[in-house]
Amino acid sequence: MAGRIEDYALIGDMQTAALVCRDGTVDWLCLPRFDSHAIFAGLLGTEEHGFWRIGPAHASDAPPPAATRRGYRGDSLVLESEWDTGRGTVRVTDFMPPRDGAPQLIRIVEGVSGRVPMRSTLRMRFSYGRVVPWVHKHEGRTVAVAGPDSVWFDTSADTYGKSLTTYSDFTVAPGDRIAFTLSWQPSHKEPPALPEPEHSLEATEDFWREWVEHCTYHGPYREAVVRSLITLKALTYAPTGGIVAAPTTSLPEDIGGVRNWDYRYTWLRDAAITLSSLLRTGYREEARAWREWLLRAVAGDPENLQIMYGIAGERELGEAELDWLPGYENSAPVRVGNGAAHQLQLDVYGEVTEALHLAHMTGLARNDYASLLQLKLIRYLEKHWQEPDEGIWEVRGPRRHFVHSKVMAWVAVDRTIKLIESGDAHGPLEQWKGLRDDIHRDVCEKGYDKERNTFTQSYGSKELDASLLLIPQMGFLPPDDKRVIGTIEAIQRELSTPDGFILRYPTEGADEGVDGLPGDEGAFLACSFWMADDLAMIGRVDEARRLFEKLLSLRNDLGLLAEEWDPVGQRQVGNFPQAFSHVPLIDTALRLTASGAYGG
Repeated sequence: MAGRIEDYALIGDMQTAALVCRDGTVDWLCLPRFDSHAIFAGLLGTEEHGFWRIGPAHASDAPPPAATRRGYRGDSLVLESEWDTGRGTVRVTDFMPPRDGAPQLIRIVEGVSGRVPMRSTLRMRFSYGRVVPWVHKHEGRTVAVAGPDSVWFDTSADTYGKSLTTYSDFTVAPGDRIAFTLSWQPSHKEPPALPEPEHSLEATEDFWREWVEHCTYHGPYREAVVRSLITLKALTYAPTGGIVAAPTTSLPEDIGGVRNWDYRYTWLRDAAITLSSLLRTGYREEARAWREWLLRAVAGDPENLQIMYGIAGERELGEAELDWLPGYENSAPVRVGNGAAHQLQLDVYGEVTEALHLAHMTGLARNDYASLLQLKLIRYLEKHWQEPDEGIWEVRGPRRHFVHSKVMAWVAVDRTIKLIESGDAHGPLEQWKGLRDDIHRDVCEKGYDKERNTFTQSYGSKELDASLLLIPQMGFLPPDDKRVIGTIEAIQRELSTPDGFILRYPTEGADEGVDGLPGDEGAFLACSFWMADDLAMIGRVDEARRLFEKLLSLRNDLGLLAEEWDPVGQRQVGNFPQAFSHVPLIDTALRLTASGAYGG
């Protein structure tokens, strides 16, 4: 069985990523891209679906021992895991060097003290665990081939095959360093170059050290902010600038349930808010690359704007179920692709426009087509903002007039008006000021419950929705407006868990809720950070700080967060690590630092 979600570490090369468990098992790796088929899919099944473990040798009928301690080497994505055993101490260093050729996963075993017997167990299964590759020797190297893919395994240690698995048994003493490398290559091409593990380790450390030096945040939460920034960088697909929501698929929001989705794509919403956080912490190059990705993905067709695209801008993300995988802790179905790609979600127009506005305000070089795109988006909204949609949470129930969607439509118009007023674009200024007023009036009349003094999830509904917390953050109403304060307090009353974290919206257990799905889910971490932001904005800064620091305590030992927190199981749930959790962590840290609302 796979480990708990928080037991995993992330390593990656900004084109794909692997998850490494505490016991030294790589249970998830897609090659060559984030959205490629997995060669290790044990995370969503069993060891029969592919894994690679390196750790101290242990009895076959005993579980592999967890590392005694682990951590990233400084501000990098180089993972170090150490085991203290009865025979000594051993260290395993795992990393994926930024690419200069074939993608590589490198694992270096180092003796620290004593003499420790070790074992590498490599079971490659292509196509998400369904295909057993042909493994053979080629000029002294081990290669696994299946269809278009080949994976090359290089090590100085002796290896042997047994039960369709490649093993290596060896012993390390102090000073010994034994490297193992997996390299992917299209099967019709020549073998990849022989790896240089020690050189690659040095280059990887240098890359991350130099990248982190550009961070402009130096406040009290720097450790958490930097780790989140590194995670966001790792979720960026370097060749195009696209940003995946998470490197995994089908890690459940409800353990044992059906709320399992593929997040290995670029959501405009997630990418836009990621861009905002990067800009606010000094990373303009990533912002420029994402803007270029956006312009290519949307191309000349903003009227058919999708909510998500492939990492190279692909439009077709057809959803399918992998019925041979039982799912993480039997959470089925396992899905690849995402059928929500063609939903109507009016809020994305606001998120994209806000990101472009922030890029403009922070001095990113002007792009005339970006301004033209912004104007085209508003012309579309002018005709369609009054339509119901699926909303920010991608409900699979009927469309509704979601309040958050209308607020973000207002944001799109408001930011475009500011662009025109700055003289960097031309448009019907007075006409769009009238449109902005119309949307604002519509929301305040139809999306506000006067009796309860709160905005509601959708027009005419009684349900609340945590996305309403963005109303003051987007400038739709000032923080001291009684309707804003009333909404914040209503969400605290009705959508809080006993721990004080925030649910997205009410769910109905076994019955279908507003999202068209059975089952419940955990507290949505982004929403809980939004609550901390709002509390700070309305002057309750001590309460905001306490909530923020409580949220920081939910991170795993490496500073990583999944999508949600299960308040019953006291564990992380959902895809991991999740950009939509790490972005608001950064934003809240910046807000609290600016307000002086932090301890110590």
